[in-house]
Amino acid sequence: MQDKIKGIVGELGWPLLFLTMMGYLAWYLPHLIIAFGGADANGAIVHDYRSANIGDYLVVLVLAVALVMGVRTATTSAIEDDIDGFFDRVSVFFGRVTALLISILVFVMLFEVVLRYIFEKPTLWANELSLWMAGFIFLLAGLYAMQQRSHIRIFLLYDLFPRPLQKLADTVSVVLIWAFTVAMIWGAYNEAKAKLLRWETFGTAFDPPIPATLKSMVLIVITLVAIQALSNLIADWSKAPQHHSPVDEDEIAELKHELEEQLHLNKDDEAKV
Repeated sequence: MQDKIKGIVGELGWPLLFLTMMGYLAWYLPHLIIAFGGADANGAIVHDYRSANIGDYLVVLVLAVALVMGVRTATTSAIEDDIDGFFDRVSVFFGRVTALLISILVFVMLFEVVLRYIFEKPTLWANELSLWMAGFIFLLAGLYAMQQRSHIRIFLLYDLFPRPLQKLADTVSVVLIWAFTVAMIWGAYNEAKAKLLRWETFGTAFDPPIPATLKSMVLIVITLVAIQALSNLIADWSKAPQHHSPVDEDEIAELKHELEEQLHLNKDDEAKV
């Protein structure tokens, strides 16, 4: 029973706590920006927000604890790839955070549909909040997909290569990923920093800080994806040659077993008749 409770806390508790603290910071990050002297030169966010207090620093502390504990307790299920290293745990943890975000997104959209079409009282915030969360989901899901090797890959030639050539192809792929990451950060860092420091918002009635947060998040996540790609390369380097088939042999075996059982039951029924 204790192991089951620990498993639930690890799978849902820490990701939920992390997500809650991140939700607060995603809205009130200007408190910390002002506290550390990063406010825009024209003082735009200074007039709208206060400097950080003990509550804001407590949120950051809880966020850090949730992240550390969530990464430490991250595990995979039977249908997921195994964890091969520390960074795999980081990606799996963010995969759990993404799953929770998807659940919240579905609830927000359902809530808006009910209010709009049943009570005829649509909200001012549901559409922008859904868009905001969808951006985070799209980015974090890519990190989880990289760890699980479930991103789009073309194996037509790869499976024909001998293992040394497969390693070369994997290395070239990682080099290209890192080259793209460096180029992306080089080209977009200043713009992302400017949007964050002036806390650029969406310009609607709800006015969420989508540009300020997502622009920075893009650079953070592509860096994590590049690190995960390198981690995958190191973990897979000494593994046996991989061959991918569009046919799931285990699924076919299971279907054959179920079919044989069904035929056996049909024969028994016929014999009884």
